[in-house]
Amino acid sequence: MKNHGLNNCRRYCWFAMLIVLCASCKKGNPFDQLGQEVTANQAADFDINQLKDTYPELFSAQYSSMWGPYNVHDPSIFKDGDWFYCYSTDVGYGIAVRPGIQIRKSKDLVNWKFVGWVFNGIPAMGDAYIKKNGAKSNSGLWAPYILKAGQEYRLYYSLASTGFRVSCIGLATASSPEGPWTEKGIAVSSVTAGPGTNAIDPTVAVTPAGEQYMIYGSAWDGLFELKLNPATGLSNTANDPGVRIVRRGKTGNTYNGNLEGPEVVYNPSTKMYYLFVAYDWLSTKYNVRVFRSANPAGPFLDWNGRSADLQEDRGPMLLAPYRFMKHGGWAGVSHPSVFQDNGQFYIATQGRPGVDRAFMVLHVRKLFWTPEGWPLVSPERYANVPQNEVTKAQIAGNYEQLVLGYVKVPGYEAEQADPQYAEAAMTILSADGRINGDANNTWSYTAPWLELRWGGGTFIDKLHVSRERDWENKVESTIVMTGFNGSGTAIWLKKTPSTANQSPIK
Repeated sequence: MKNHGLNNCRRYCWFAMLIVLCASCKKGNPFDQLGQEVTANQAADFDINQLKDTYPELFSAQYSSMWGPYNVHDPSIFKDGDWFYCYSTDVGYGIAVRPGIQIRKSKDLVNWKFVGWVFNGIPAMGDAYIKKNGAKSNSGLWAPYILKAGQEYRLYYSLASTGFRVSCIGLATASSPEGPWTEKGIAVSSVTAGPGTNAIDPTVAVTPAGEQYMIYGSAWDGLFELKLNPATGLSNTANDPGVRIVRRGKTGNTYNGNLEGPEVVYNPSTKMYYLFVAYDWLSTKYNVRVFRSANPAGPFLDWNGRSADLQEDRGPMLLAPYRFMKHGGWAGVSHPSVFQDNGQFYIATQGRPGVDRAFMVLHVRKLFWTPEGWPLVSPERYANVPQNEVTKAQIAGNYEQLVLGYVKVPGYEAEQADPQYAEAAMTILSADGRINGDANNTWSYTAPWLELRWGGGTFIDKLHVSRERDWENKVESTIVMTGFNGSGTAIWLKKTPSTANQSPIK
């Protein structure tokens, strides 16, 4: 329990220090009213090449109309009509942060417009719960979750406090995704004493029959699940914390890192529920793992069919800190939101640029599915690139290859100070089917799947091939590949405009 408390103290303090730092940048409260779109300093015509990894010039709230994908942490995204809506944590870089849950919208998942806030401050019902339990509410809200139930929009928010594990997940509803919002109650809560987890980071599984299950939690005793009343969006049973469904492993008496940020979705094609979770420290090693189950109540199983509710670290790891060539890399790429549009699934996270990890940028990527029913994450962010056929002749060329390996570092912020980026190295796929000029290593392609056969087929990597923007080199379209090796380790490849001066992988 001590380690869990220390972890959350560090997390609370990190956000608190950032908010205080940002608030000192500009006095006053130049924010729009609830649900109203900001009109001052509207951004000029959108140019994707103008999107940057950092944005130090946007220090003031008067530029909130230009935030676009900036200052996004813990996103929750869904589509309503022609618009995708994104709701996110109250935090920012170099701005006077106000509480209330930030709202953005986009028609293409690339050009994001800032809308405003869900609340004008800390929600009264959540604040009352915190005070009732002898603590003081944090100055901002965290990790929202958005859900549409019939014609009602339901926004769950996370409110933590100065008291360890004195937290709650509240519910507000509206008739429009932009509000106004009305508080409905507390879905689940936690206190310092006793078993359980920290009541933050909600997600909801909705079955084809309309049943609803909330999964939530951060650190302490893992992630928990409880059944909701679909009519109200609140717990079926008052004061029910639910049951634990996911744990992390330990090294000695120290947890191997944080566990939080669950996201659960149902894939009708596989008839499975997929539970995505965040591992490790949020500004460095933060990574995405996935489990699946045929039942929304679990058990959720990993790549090898083992339960997520074991004191072990599980996989596969789909997304982790990475660094392509000629770029500073991206850390903190977790706390996922997974959503779909016309059968195409996407995953959204924040990304923290390696040049200054205090910046936070919204990343959206396509998800693909293996024939065995496991999700794959695109190596590059989504940019609405036309998916013209990739031919075998076009496959041949030079690629940057990333292997998303994992090194266990037990502990939290202090111990996990190094993001441990997956580093790119060069791989050459020759037109004659050889890899790096070695006849013992070969590749074959049957669209959209590529196989890399190493050591005469002793090891086989299977990758999905598509087209996406090369963000690092500002190339409009290139070939990218994502897949797993035989043990469930994620492999990424990106075709490069020129890697002539690099050395191939040995």
